[in-house]
Amino acid sequence: MTVIHARIDERLIHGQVATVWTNSLGADRIIVVNDEVVHDKMQIGALKMAKPTGVKLSILSIQKGILNIQNGKYDDDKAFLITRNIQDMRRLIDGGANITQFNVGNISAKPGSKAIKKSVALTDEDIADLEYLLQKGIKITAQMVPTESDASIETFLK
Repeated sequence: MTVIHARIDERLIHGQVATVWTNSLGADRIIVVNDEVVHDKMQIGALKMAKPTGVKLSILSIQKGILNIQNGKYDDDKAFLITRNIQDMRRLIDGGANITQFNVGNISAKPGSKAIKKSVALTDEDIADLEYLLQKGIKITAQMVPTESDASIETFLK
């Protein structure tokens, strides 16, 4: 089945992801894709501790994520893919990973960003990347939890 859901959440695996999202999706694998995390032993250890019991975990670079998805490595899994930021998701999609929709969950405020909803603050670069992906036909929502409305992110960008 490969990727059943993709999400951007700068916290990666945390309470909501480990319990609410993973359970509601029925995911049996979490794939974290980020070029920095893959080289950070402390973050890798934290992700391994945060993942739900019985759920497999893959922590990959962008390039390895693209290759593994394209090569069907997770075809027998119900995989929940998480990136830390919009740029990582764009690089996966532009690189050929078959991701046709994703959810923006949590991106905290940074210098130069503006809040589009309580849990999401975007920079001009973030907005440009989202608009680019929307133009490519990618469905993008902004949901903190699965019970929240899955309205298009375009609703919040206006």
